[in-house]
Amino acid sequence: MIVGVPREIKTEEYRVAMTPVGVRELVAHGHRVLVEEGAGAGSFIDDDTYSAVGGEIVPTAAGVFGEADMIVKVKEPQPSEIELLEERHLLFTYLHLAAYPEEARGLLDSGATAIAYETVELPNGALPLLAPMSEIAGRMAAQAGAHYLEKPKGGRGVLLGGVPGVSPGKVTVLGAGMAGRNAAMIAAGMGAQVTVLDLNVNPLRHLDELQWRNVTTLTSSKFSVEQFVAESDMVVGAVLIPGARAPVVVDEDLVKEMRPGSVLVDISIDQGGCIATAHETTHSDPVYEMHGVVHYAVGNIPGAVPNTATYALTNATLPYVVALADGVSEAVSRRPELLGGVNVAGGAVANHAVADFLGVEVVDARTALGV
Repeated sequence: MIVGVPREIKTEEYRVAMTPVGVRELVAHGHRVLVEEGAGAGSFIDDDTYSAVGGEIVPTAAGVFGEADMIVKVKEPQPSEIELLEERHLLFTYLHLAAYPEEARGLLDSGATAIAYETVELPNGALPLLAPMSEIAGRMAAQAGAHYLEKPKGGRGVLLGGVPGVSPGKVTVLGAGMAGRNAAMIAAGMGAQVTVLDLNVNPLRHLDELQWRNVTTLTSSKFSVEQFVAESDMVVGAVLIPGARAPVVVDEDLVKEMRPGSVLVDISIDQGGCIATAHETTHSDPVYEMHGVVHYAVGNIPGAVPNTATYALTNATLPYVVALADGVSEAVSRRPELLGGVNVAGGAVANHAVADFLGVEVVDARTALGV
């Protein structure tokens, strides 16, 4: 198979979908790998490094899409990339179609098969391809929130860890999944008083077993959300329903009740956001103020640390990329979790959450793939 790795063109996206390790592995399996010129520059991986392990450097994205059978990316395809997709293409990337309906319709019109990293789900509910970016986003959310709590950045002027004789900052984390746990861990490490809310008690048990003295876990409810969000210096929204739009758990009225200068960080923004007043921002313009509250809602948080994020992503995706390149039928047989990743194929939607959001019928993933 011919595998294409284009340069990411979403605003301020510096990651690349494959490291030289991945290229070398695919070449060893007998596949060709086309890498767009400069694709790795944002992650400090130069073209010569790709060439040295068998990658073929192609000057343009059109050249990559025009020859490749499978396209491996990081972020959802942008409009100019969707125009390059054809029915023969297999696209493997983060999609978040519930947050980007126009992208979904474009993919349907292209007829391409699109497998989303974020909906590849193991039998135990784990999301192996979302996990590394969730870890990074969670850790960075705590860092960013702490930074924007500083008075010169518009915040309340609160040091999360406090100092002797002064109370630490209060942080509420909504969601105890991978992103939420990592946000809680970093905030707790800074010395904040952290409260983590989730509807599922199992991830709360995992946090409780760590025995952080400054972390409290609570089963989420409308009452508890209202109580702790209003009293917090920083709130991290990390709510996820795989493939679906994130539910709004903090409404605008509750934002109005927050203390002036407090900070909201919505990690869920790439799935539509779980905070009513959040809208997607960028790394160059990451925050805005509404109702006296600072909002940080960058849609590609891990893109700020592309070197770390690129290698973490390839570590997770490479076994799946190789399996798909070796043959889709065998790949879904050996790794059935890939079936959950199939969002669209041949102009049909194969993911229930995406179908519900778009208001269309869903087809069986195996049928859509023809396997």
